[in-house]
Amino acid sequence: MCLPRHTSFARLINDHPKGDQRVTIQQTSLEPGLYVVATPIGSSRDITLRALDVLASADVLVAEDTRTLRKLLELHGIHLGQRRLWSYHDHSGGADRTRIVKAIQDGQSVAYTSDAGTPMIADPGYQLVQDVLAHDLAVTSAPGPSAAINALVLGGMPTDQFHFAGFLPPQDAARRTALTGLKGIAATAVVYETPKRLSAMLTAIAAVYGADHPIAVCREMTKRFETVTRGTAQAVLDQIPEMTLKGEIVLLIGPMTQNDSSEDAIDDALRNALLTLRVKDAANAVAGAMGLPKRDVYQRALALAQKDDST
Repeated sequence: MCLPRHTSFARLINDHPKGDQRVTIQQTSLEPGLYVVATPIGSSRDITLRALDVLASADVLVAEDTRTLRKLLELHGIHLGQRRLWSYHDHSGGADRTRIVKAIQDGQSVAYTSDAGTPMIADPGYQLVQDVLAHDLAVTSAPGPSAAINALVLGGMPTDQFHFAGFLPPQDAARRTALTGLKGIAATAVVYETPKRLSAMLTAIAAVYGADHPIAVCREMTKRFETVTRGTAQAVLDQIPEMTLKGEIVLLIGPMTQNDSSEDAIDDALRNALLTLRVKDAANAVAGAMGLPKRDVYQRALALAQKDDST
């Protein structure tokens, strides 16, 4: 069923009369190193005091989008002054990382932010951190908002185990192969998606997991119109025309139950895997994902492939 729009803490914050939202920020001397700083994903007040302290104190600021960081600094009354502000994003290369590493080697503290949320979680920053670590330099995290964690808290799915898969391939066959792999993991799957591809994603989930499989679509996390739609894959798919979809979406796919290793479930997984893989590779992928004997699954895959060839 589709839950009605609910009032969240984020809405209460955003509806609060505008005024001076600044807090006491401590400008301190930071040790040389890379400081990975999480920033708000929606509500501008979802930022930690420590993150603000780091942004106010770092010798060099690096951002996925310098305009976004400038706005955040201005909102919280942090002055850039004579400090350097560099850009680092998905298309940045080795020269950009070398410049950042050199700054740290020269004894400077460098703070890095992505556009929103925690860097490296479906955002740039991984290779930068790897290069800094490779030079035996310090890396520190100032933790904070993450759309994936926020969705898990609100989505109503099991949280004792979860698997973050980021964005799945946009092509239908590759998407279904990826979902087949996720299907064998005994944990809630967390997937990011765009509004334009949500219908195709839900159609693929219904085909791979089953139309009655539980999911949750979480959108506008921490924003004023934050909503969570819970239900079966087919039921939520049927409601999409009535939804107003904007921004990135976090999709939760409930874990499979023990009864989902039926022959029909195995055959469905094999058919999806055979769309892009050879018989042996498809059998190995499904057997590994579902914890089944490879020989038995290979025989089923071979029979399915031969049946499809004869029709």
